[in-house]
Amino acid sequence: MKLLRVGTAGAERPALLDRNGTLRDLSGFVTDIDGELLADASALARVRQAAQTPDVLPPLDAEGLRIGPPVARIGKIVCIGLNYHDHAAETGAAIPDEPILFFKAPDTVVGPEDTVLVPRGSRKTDWEVELAVVIGRTARYLDSAEEALGYVAGYATAHDVSEREFQLERGGTWDKGKNCETFNPLGPWLVTADEVPDPQALGLRLWVNGELKQDGTTADQIFPVGEVVRYLSHFMTLYPGDVVNTGTPAGVAMGRPEPKPYLRAGDVVEVEVEGLGRQRQALKDA
Repeated sequence: MKLLRVGTAGAERPALLDRNGTLRDLSGFVTDIDGELLADASALARVRQAAQTPDVLPPLDAEGLRIGPPVARIGKIVCIGLNYHDHAAETGAAIPDEPILFFKAPDTVVGPEDTVLVPRGSRKTDWEVELAVVIGRTARYLDSAEEALGYVAGYATAHDVSEREFQLERGGTWDKGKNCETFNPLGPWLVTADEVPDPQALGLRLWVNGELKQDGTTADQIFPVGEVVRYLSHFMTLYPGDVVNTGTPAGVAMGRPEPKPYLRAGDVVEVEVEGLGRQRQALKDA
């Protein structure tokens, strides 16, 4: 299923994109797309049944309708740094022995076509297309990567916007370059895990002002999705509705020759993960 949330910011309603590409209202079946729904097998079964007979779901006019983040009330966003062989190579970094972790605050999340704000004082705002994993079951101390995949509710396209000077040149942790307002566009859809048989076989692409900048595949991940979820479960409890950003392939501005083409107000970024939908953000100054 392709689950999404539509409407003005803070007042989104749950929806479903049916097999014919028609947007359908889910508000008569569920109150929202969130961790509570994703952990409720019976509620999801009702939604799946409705999706098989979409005429029971009222159609929505998509014209001019904002698409919000596909998951509400996210508890935490855990991110994996340097998780692609080619991205580590372009930045001159050693292949990590264990996953590199950092966090993004849930309030960085915006819709897939919402404005991205270039922070005040920024000189090095960068782009990163990523596969986002949405957790569907409480995960603690999982034994294997195979088991961990059973805790995944679904997948989404994410844009891990980063300010590299804040991240790498201002001391402390990476978090200060990752948590600026609007720095995690998510969506358009949450695609349930049953529709993504192999999360290690997905193409990822990103364009800036129409020019292809990133063109990679999740097959190049150093730590695959199942291993990432298993690993995290030994350091923290993952709850339904938590999001894991799983890293970016090569092609970021930081990895390019000088003068590096960092983002500025007026730029337009388009982001896509195969089968998970496409984003488009215009950048403005904060």
